Amino acid sequence: MTLYYSIVFGLLVLEMSMFFVLIIPLPFTWRRKLFHFLATNPIVAQIQYALKITFIFVGVLFIDAVQRMLKAVQEDKEKREGRISEALMGGVNYAARKFYAQRNMYLTGFTLFLSLILSRTYSLILDLINVQEELVALKKGGAALTPSGEQKYKTEIETLKKQTAQQQKEYNRLSDELAKATGNVSDKRKD
Repeated sequence: MTLYYSIVFGLLVLEMSMFFVLIIPLPFTWRRKLFHFLATNPIVAQIQYALKITFIFVGVLFIDAVQRMLKAVQEDKEKREGRISEALMGGVNYAARKFYAQRNMYLTGFTLFLSLILSRTYSLILDLINVQEELVALKKGGAALTPSGEQKYKTEIETLKKQTAQQQKEYNRLSDELAKATGNVSDKRKD
């Protein structure tokens, strides 16, 4: 395996270990501290930036591996049709090239695919942590809804109802006075 495919393999192993670290069940406080560290540490940010650049190169390697794989498949097709003799293909050499092309394509493809899964899992867990923090905050704020808190809200509602009724009576009184003053009295409303 060449040096750059060895680096891709190391990156794949690193991604798999990071994925398991992300999905391992941890207590909420530990998980929150871990993600806070990952989100705020400048060294981690530099590593993430370097990995993004590395994934561009892995993408280029993936395209190259796919092209080599297609070339190997085309040679196999030509061999089966009899256009290329076995002597020109070099039987074992051809099988090795095809194997290496397949291996490199799968290696780079899985590395790219796992990077997408890893980033999506990371964002989902961050969302989960934020929702859990909001839930904790709401539960603390919801402590005011004890029986005494409920009684407080009931009295406020009753007060608002009384104020609304008083304002309605005052509006009706003023509208009646206006109607009498202008001479537009209606018999439609009976109190």
